[in-house]
This record gives sequence, structure tokens and C-alpha cells, in this order.
Amino acid sequence: MVELRVLDGPNLYFTRPAIKLTLDVSPWLALAQARIERLTRRAAFSPSANSGQPGSDQRRRYVARFAVHLTRTLADASGTHLAVRGRPGPAPGQIVVAYPWRRRGAAEAFARQLAPLLTVGLDGRRSVDRAIAAAAQSLEQVSPGAAPTTLSPTIPVIAVTGTNGKTTTVRLIAHLARTAGHTVAYTTTDGVYRDQALVEEGDYSGFSGAAKALAQPGIDFAVLETARGGILLRGIGTDHNDVAVVTNVTEDHLDQHGIRTIDQLAEVKGTITRITRPDGWDVLNADDPRVLAMRRQATGRPWLFSLDADHPAIRTTLAEGGRAISVLDRMLVVMSSRRHVHHLLPLEEIPVALAGISSLYLRNAMAAAAAALGAGVSEEAVAEGLRSFVLDPDSNPGRANLFELDGRVVVIDYAHNEDGMRGLVEICEGLRGGSARIFLAFGSAGDRTNAILHRLAYTAARGADRPAIAELHRYLRGRDPRDLVERLQAGLQDGGKMTAPVFPDEVAALTWMLEESAPHEVVAITALAQRPEIFELLRSRGGKAVGPARLRELVQRARR
Repeated sequence: MVELRVLDGPNLYFTRPAIKLTLDVSPWLALAQARIERLTRRAAFSPSANSGQPGSDQRRRYVARFAVHLTRTLADASGTHLAVRGRPGPAPGQIVVAYPWRRRGAAEAFARQLAPLLTVGLDGRRSVDRAIAAAAQSLEQVSPGAAPTTLSPTIPVIAVTGTNGKTTTVRLIAHLARTAGHTVAYTTTDGVYRDQALVEEGDYSGFSGAAKALAQPGIDFAVLETARGGILLRGIGTDHNDVAVVTNVTEDHLDQHGIRTIDQLAEVKGTITRITRPDGWDVLNADDPRVLAMRRQATGRPWLFSLDADHPAIRTTLAEGGRAISVLDRMLVVMSSRRHVHHLLPLEEIPVALAGISSLYLRNAMAAAAAALGAGVSEEAVAEGLRSFVLDPDSNPGRANLFELDGRVVVIDYAHNEDGMRGLVEICEGLRGGSARIFLAFGSAGDRTNAILHRLAYTAARGADRPAIAELHRYLRGRDPRDLVERLQAGLQDGGKMTAPVFPDEVAALTWMLEESAPHEVVAITALAQRPEIFELLRSRGGKAVGPARLRELVQRARR
């Protein structure tokens, strides 16, 4: 047994609490084909496919199915009807077996019997049936233990996941609900909030964040950021959503917790759409094919958002009784199955869309509007909320915050992966005019794959005239700092830029860019580690936050 993990809420495997058991089955993988099939037949296992060659992926899947068979056999012997799932594990010699649980003590004791049963099965002289009977008898003596603590809320709950835009979308939904008069609790990677007050600081985008938010007194609306790590490590903190939102799925956080591919990552994030109430809504990004595919297993009604009002999937969804939100003639519109088009407001009146220059933040606005409408917020309140939500350090710190300083436009953004960097570059391009240069300083955490680091830097190189690297020593996460910088430099060079200057932190990088740039040029930085210090530096030098009216002027100036 490599790991016994108790998942306290809906998870990747089941829509209710489950046990995830990781087993090292290397001895089974090494057996000759004839011998493994003979041993498994002794345990009444007769699959339709053969066991495959030793060490092959087919062999590992065969052993996973055999482990599922043993699990079900033990459950039957214990008088339990148990749903079981098996799959290859995170390492080459491992498999995963998962099953739901109702009492923690009994479920954990049950899990501890499975590795010994697989060991017995390796010995052709020992009886698997007798081992199962003995295991079942021992389980009768186990104390059942505690029941799950997953919450079943009685107020509207909106869950938000995705690779980019989760926090902005959560904050915007909460603002729309407050505009309608609701008292809102919400969670982000920054903390737990009640209305606009920070209740507890920290990353609460997982199971415990939901509990803390829903425990706030007097709330009647909840918005929960639901991150990949929380789903994999403990599950989702509520047993259902009224609305689920998936912003996008891009390559990020791979090679962690057994998730190696972007398709596996999409499977994890799609978990929230499988616990939406049947009369609720699953708000999905139709411009992302992996997110769009989630509607096949979603339990709520589909509500698509897209920059393309003629997207074929929108036509299909509307014909099937779903809804959509998109852009027509630079107006944000809601479309229903009756072919009705409700005009919400012009794009220029939506500050979060940055006067229409940011497709990434425009999608966030569409997702938030759809989620709020799906949760019962009126169109009037949604339109008013979209007009009044501003991307400033108070409402949405660290996400597309704009300042003016000595004629320069300074952009502070999160942009921690390739898609986020592409969105940051798009904003910078929309703000610069003529021959003005773009200065861009960025860094990365050390737990990204080499490919992700390379593409992040490559995207920065293609979009910036003067890139720079800001080291993030707090986020190395085991990676050698020199290796990290070298990989970012290699990405910049492949993107057509010479070796970039490297700074010990983000404040030093921003200081250099302000000294090197000229008025009317654009300075951008990905603020991951020193966001408060960056805001303080800009304010101390006379920087002014850019409001919606001034933003429209800057965009028009750039276009001229």
C-alpha cells in the first residue's frame, strides 16, 4: 500500500465521499502471461481481454481490474454492496482502487485488507477464498467510525473552477450577487470573505474553504473557488452546486498528484459539473473544446459562453433547451431556447473587459453574468454589477490592475501560465500605440513542467519588446533557481529575444522597467510574490489607479 487517502467530498471517482487506495503491484506486473492468468482464474476472475506482456500498460490495466474484482468479492463477503473503480496509478508500478464510504473507520480498515489479499493471490499454494473469508471476519470487529462531514447547503452555491480566471470570476459573481442585495460568502486563493470583508487569509480554494464560507452568519449566497489540488486531495466541500462554472483548461500543474496530461486535468476540473442540481446550470466555455465536452456528463442544464455568437455548439444547446451568453454588435447578450436575445449592456460599459481589449477578461465577465443569472440574480442587477465592478487593487487585486505613472501605463497581473501570459500580452497590445515599447517582467513557480516554463517565456518574448525575469525564491518548490532561470531564458531566445536581465525579486524588476521605459510606453509585471510591495512602490512614486473612463481614453489613444 503506497497511500490510503480519504476523500471527504465529491471527487474524481465518485460524486460522494470515497477512499482512494494507491497500491504498488510491481510483482504482478513482472509475472509471465500464462502464470498471471492462472493465478487470477483461481480467484474467479475471468476477464474478456488477456493480461498483456509483463511490464506493459495493458498488464497494469489488467491488474487494476483484478484488484477491483477482489475488492468487490471482499465487499460481498462482508455483506456490503460496494461500487468500485480502478485505474493505473501515478507511477509505472502502481494502480488506484477507489470506492465510496459511509463510515470512516470501517472504510479505512477495509482498504488495509486489499494489499494483503493481492499478496496472497501471488502464491499459488494459498487459498484466496479463505483469505477473503478471514478478512471479512476481521472486519466485523472494526468500529464503524465517523460519518462524512460534507455540507449540504440550503442557500444558492456557485462553484468555479478552471486554469485561468477563477479568482476574478468568483469575485465578480460575488459582486453581482451583492448588487442584487444578497449577503455573500466566497472563497479564493487569497482567503475567505464575507461580502467585502476578509474573514481569514490563505488559500481556501479547497474543502475547508467551503466549510468556513458556509459557516459565516447571515449569508444567503455562496461562491466557491474550487481548485484542482483541493479536488484531488480531499474532494469538494459541498455535496451539490446550484451552478458550476468552468473557465478553461490549459496546461498547468501537470505531473502532480498523478495528473500527467491536460485531458486528465480536464477530467478533474469537470468533477464540479457532475454534482450540479438537475434544475441548476453548468456554465461552460464553448471556446475551449475540453470544457465544451464536459456537457456530456454534466448533471445540470448547459449554459455556454463564447466570443462567437454563431458557435455551432450554441445553436445545438439552444435547440436542446439550454442558454448561452455571447457578444453581438459589441453588446453582451443572453440567448435562450426560444431564440430570444436579451441585451444586457455594451462592452464599453464593462470595466472588467478593459474596454473590450481583453478577450480573457471578457470571457470572465460572460461566465460570471451567466452564473449569476442562473442562480436567480435579475438581469438589471447583473447589468448594474458589471458596470460597477472595476479591476482595481481593492476589488480584484493582482488581476489586470492598471496604473499611470509619469505617462507610462503599468499593468499588474497574475499571468502564471501560457494562456494567462497570452492574455496579459493582449492587454498590453491594446494599450500601446504607434512605436511605443512593451516592457514585461515575469517569473514562475518551480513546480511547473519544463515544457510549461518554456512556453510561458516564449509567449512573453513574442509579445514584449523588453522582457525581464523576476526570480520567485519563495516558490522554487524544490527546483534549482539556476535551472529555472536557464529554462526561461531558453524560451525567450526561442521567441526571438536576447538574454533578458534577471532580478532577485519583482520589485527590483519593476524599478528597472520604470527607469528604462519612456512616457506613453507600457510596463507590465506578473505579481505573484510581492503584490502589496508593488502597489506601495507605485503609490509612493505618484502612480494613480486607472478607472473605467480613463481606461477608455487610453484605449482610444492607442488606437489613434
